[in-house]
Amino acid sequence: MIQPWKKINSRPGGDFRIFSVRWDEKVSPRTGQAHEFVILDSLDWVNVVAVTPDQKLVMVEQYRHGSNSVELEIPGGLLDSAQETPLAAGLRELREETGYAGEPAEVLTEQWPNPAYQSNRCFTVLAQQCTLQHPVEWDHAEDLLTRLVPVDEVPNLIESGRIRHSVIIAALYRFELWRRRQPMR
Repeated sequence: MIQPWKKINSRPGGDFRIFSVRWDEKVSPRTGQAHEFVILDSLDWVNVVAVTPDQKLVMVEQYRHGSNSVELEIPGGLLDSAQETPLAAGLRELREETGYAGEPAEVLTEQWPNPAYQSNRCFTVLAQQCTLQHPVEWDHAEDLLTRLVPVDEVPNLIESGRIRHSVIIAALYRFELWRRRQPMR
């Protein structure tokens, strides 16, 4: 049976605004040997599956510096603090990035984006009956274009490579599972 590894030491490695690095030394329960691991700590983040009354997803196009590409994604971002709830953060990010708002809203899932070396979680929020209600409030480094995409086109967009962000694909899959459990429309 797989056992947790005991942490025997931890030291900071640097703070880089959206994440910090630490070095954890842990002992293997199988071998008893110590090993050092790099861990990235960050606040949790949230993605929002926002659905309009006519079954379109509120999506955003934005330039991503890591991939040097423009990506089609769902709205999202970091929680502002450890005290902000994922639901509140999701609705805030939706409003700020797109101007849309909607109810009812719920957290669909919590997942580990990369548990090998990241300690944060990513929540997927579903907001229904979304309509344009506010002006956008982009951060100083954001440049977004809102796109309304029919829900039924999402599988083709993923298959064609138009949607490529793995955490976004996971959120959209979780939304599809939620849809399958809903009463016939």
